Parts: sequence; C-alpha cells; structure tokens
Amino acid sequence: MLLLLTIIYLAFISLGLPDAVLGSSWPVISQDLDTTLQFAGLVSIVVTSGTVISSLYATKLIRRFGAGKVVAFSVLMTAVALAGFTLSYHVITLMLLAIPLGLGAGAVDAALNNFVAVHYQSKHMNYLHSFWGVGATAGPLIMATYLTLENGWRYGYATLAVVQFLLVVVLFITLPLWKKALESQSSENEEAESTALLSNREALKVNGVKKQLVLFCCYCSIEAGTGLWAASYLTEVKGVSVSDAAFWTAVYYFGITAGRFLCGMLADKIKEEQLIRVGICTILFGVLTLIAPVPTFINQMALLFIGFGCAPVYPNTIHLTPKRFGKQASQAVISLSMATAYTGITIVPPLIGVALGSISFALFPYLLLIMSVVMFVMSEQLSSMSKDSEMQVQLER
Repeated sequence: MLLLLTIIYLAFISLGLPDAVLGSSWPVISQDLDTTLQFAGLVSIVVTSGTVISSLYATKLIRRFGAGKVVAFSVLMTAVALAGFTLSYHVITLMLLAIPLGLGAGAVDAALNNFVAVHYQSKHMNYLHSFWGVGATAGPLIMATYLTLENGWRYGYATLAVVQFLLVVVLFITLPLWKKALESQSSENEEAESTALLSNREALKVNGVKKQLVLFCCYCSIEAGTGLWAASYLTEVKGVSVSDAAFWTAVYYFGITAGRFLCGMLADKIKEEQLIRVGICTILFGVLTLIAPVPTFINQMALLFIGFGCAPVYPNTIHLTPKRFGKQASQAVISLSMATAYTGITIVPPLIGVALGSISFALFPYLLLIMSVVMFVMSEQLSSMSKDSEMQVQLER
C-alpha cells in the first residue's frame, strides 16, 4: 500500500502541473497565435466544464472499470492534450484540446480523493492536496524556464507532456496494486461495499449531502476568489503597490500549501472535525483582519491567515465523506462535491468581479465574510449529524 500511496502522490503532483500554466504562458501564446488576452478565459471555461462533466460521470466509470484504470486513462488524456498544445497553431485547436484536458483532470481528482478517503488515514489526504500545490507551483516554474526561448511555451508544454506520459507508463505497470488494495478491503469487509456504489442521484437523497455541496461551493469560491481578487483589493482599497500585492497573493498560496503539510503532521493528534473548525475560524479571522482599520502590513498578513485557514477544509471534509455518508455513497458524494467545487470556481469569482467593478472593491472582504459564515454553519451541521449517527449506532449496540 505504501508504493501505491507514492504513486497516488505523484499522480496528484501531475494533476497540479498544468493547472496554473495557462495563465503564466498565455501572454506569449496569445501573441504567437494572434488572439486576444481575454480568450484565455474561454479556454479555461472549457477545461473547467470538462472537469465538472467527468467528475459527475466518475462514479459510473469507476464502478465499471475500477479506480486504477480510470486514473491511468485519465492521465493519458491529459498527456495527449498537453502534447497537442505543443503542435497547436490556431486557438481553436487549443479549445478542442482543452476538452480532454478537463475531462482527464476531473476523473483523476474524483477517483483519487475517494480512494485515499476510503483506504488511508486523514494525514495522507492532507499530504495529497499538498502535493497538488507542489505541482501547481512547479508547472509555472517549468514554463518560466522556457519562455525566454523562441517558441518556449511549446517546449514548456512538451516537458509537461513528457512528465505525464512517464506517469502513464508507471500507472499502467502498477495497475495490479489497485486490484490488490481492493481485494484487501474485501477480505476485511465481506459485504464488499466497493461493488455496490450509489449513483449520483441516489447520493443526493442521502441526508446531509446537499449541505456538503454548499460547503464546497463556498470554500472553492473563497479560495479562487481570494487568489483572483485579493491583489486588486489591496491596490484599489489599501493603496498597496502592484508588486507588493502580487507578492502577498503568492504568500496566500504558500499558506495553503504549507498549511496542508502542517495538517498532515497534526492529523494523527487532532480530529478532522477540529481541524476543519480551526481552519474556518482562521479564515474568518483573516477576513476580519482584511477589513479592519489597521496598518496596511497587517491587512496584507491577513492573506496568510486566510491561506492557512483554507488548508484543512477541503482535504479533511473529503476524508470524512466515507465516515459521514458510508463507503457505498462516498464516491458519488465526492464526485458531486468535485463538480460543485469546480462550478463554484468557474462561476462565483467572475460574478464577484462584476459586483466589485460595478459597486466598489471595498465590498470584497464582506463577500468573503458571508461565504465563510455559510461554510461554517454547513460544516457545524455536518459535524452534528455525524455525532448523532455515531450515538445512534452506539445505542443500537
């Protein structure tokens, strides 16, 4: 199981590699392909739409083919898409390649999150999402290395494609490990729950699932919205320079990645519910600090607090899913959660931008505050439901 866990970590690094590359390379790509800077938004929407669709269909695919094959073929799709980017000479080609890129990413995300939630301890879920951060950081660094060269963006995508193809080879070679892990679970649980997964429609009827979907929508809207608009808020409202605002946005993402490594180290000592509660309270503290009439440096530090607060929410809520809703429902619930999360990332941050542009950027932290409060309420209600179900089980015994 340790070897399989290492492969899963590598797969999550590869999942993060292309995620932040489009934005960093698009100024060069747009000139090379003679298109506008704004067209990157359309490409991004196509990728996200594919991710949402594959997340929703992940349960059916995994039920039919197994998690190992779904992950292997999904990474293959992303590798082919990235390789295709290097050969693209028209923006429409990029749009078409964005479809398999998104479809592959969504299936990998849903499959690996559920597999780790079912088979591994919570610390591994926190580490898993930390490794996504490693990939998301490494991708732009790889691309930056090549952008100074002629056609450098093509070499950057080619390098990413090679990394993905190498991982594909490893995934196909190690497919028996996934089967062995499932057989081990079946031997411990004669009911073999993995063969009787609920559908998405059935999972939606499970008590508390809709609350988790609202939680994920709020969380991902906060995470993406902060990353997208925090720099603008600091420059427009707090008078911070553009370079300093960009630096503190990077600090925000550092807080998420470092915080998840820290949560991984603490997960054996602190319950997931408590980590989530502390995380959301830290987000609330950070948002209030962003609003407060304090020295500008303190306002900037608020982004670090928000980043640290974001760290435990996503991975630990995912890891609690089998415990809260049962292993039969967990894959569908996680797939729905992924789809809701990506929908929130796609829709809410642009809507925030429209609202802020029409009214005032001073409203930005107040919007974060509202979503944070809703997220806290949903999380506490889910925790309360979990405690009630545990008490009921004890009474029945």
